Amino acid sequence: MAIEKMSIAKALNESLRKALETDPKVLIMGEDVGKLGGVFRITDGLQKDFGEERVIDTPLAESGIVGTAIGLALRGYRPVVEIQFDGFVFPAYDQIVTQLAKMHARALGKIKMPVVIRIPYAGGIGAVEHHSESPEALFAHVPGLKVVSPSNASDAYWMLQQAILSDDPVIFFEPKRRYWDKGEVDVEAIPGELHKARVARSGTDITLAAYGPMVKVCLEAAAAAAEEGKSVEVVDLRSMSPVDFDGLQASVERTRRLVVVHEAPVFLGMGSEIAARITERCFYHLEAPVLRVGGFHAPYPPARLEDEYLPGLDRVLDAVDRSLAY
Repeated sequence: MAIEKMSIAKALNESLRKALETDPKVLIMGEDVGKLGGVFRITDGLQKDFGEERVIDTPLAESGIVGTAIGLALRGYRPVVEIQFDGFVFPAYDQIVTQLAKMHARALGKIKMPVVIRIPYAGGIGAVEHHSESPEALFAHVPGLKVVSPSNASDAYWMLQQAILSDDPVIFFEPKRRYWDKGEVDVEAIPGELHKARVARSGTDITLAAYGPMVKVCLEAAAAAAEEGKSVEVVDLRSMSPVDFDGLQASVERTRRLVVVHEAPVFLGMGSEIAARITERCFYHLEAPVLRVGGFHAPYPPARLEDEYLPGLDRVLDAVDRSLAY
């Protein structure tokens, strides 16, 4: 095994480097991804080593960036697009939903769309609206798109490579406030399938399901609950479309309780679909209703208020207590 300790940001950089080295058809496109190395320096050094024809600085035009990536994919390339911030993806939403997501089905499977769209998302960095949002449900709702989000360095490294290898378009949400969290990465062994959930901590009393930035919060909540004698299982969903309902169901059938946690507003968020499906699948196993913890149904607040907006340890533990009280 070749174990290396690296941050999520470094893992993403190394993953892109590996993809560029392995396949000459892989291209990176986006605003300031070349000379600057990206706003968060995820593409740092790649243009210098691979040239301006493979790591391409684009105009400030997200619709044009994604439209160009679609054309490149039709010609056999595997473009990796960077959107600088979550709130900047919407000028390209038309291209993503009406073209990228539908071309494979429209062509009766004859056309592949191996496009990865990397989006730094969610809050916690003291930024403002358009820089701190969680729009994952808007993409998970669209047939034809795969939607994933890593929570740790190992998944960042491997899931990005798996996304690039996919013949389907993948929306790759990167939890920006976790970019500097470090972890061990085995750069020789793929940890698992791209769309499979992972039990991040075993427990017997209740399941917490999360993805991306909230996995760390749930692990902290599980550790705090353990001090009070509560055994909390944490499931890292990893994929939001498709969702590994089989893996989550197995956990819920063991613990008989579920709380779904995400930063996005609770109303019509990922937790809604997960709660409905698990209730359908596990009705006779559940000892409490599925609860949801998330952001408020309001525009993202100014930086000084984001700690009140974001789901934190107290709100997760409160949901755990309410579920166990049934």
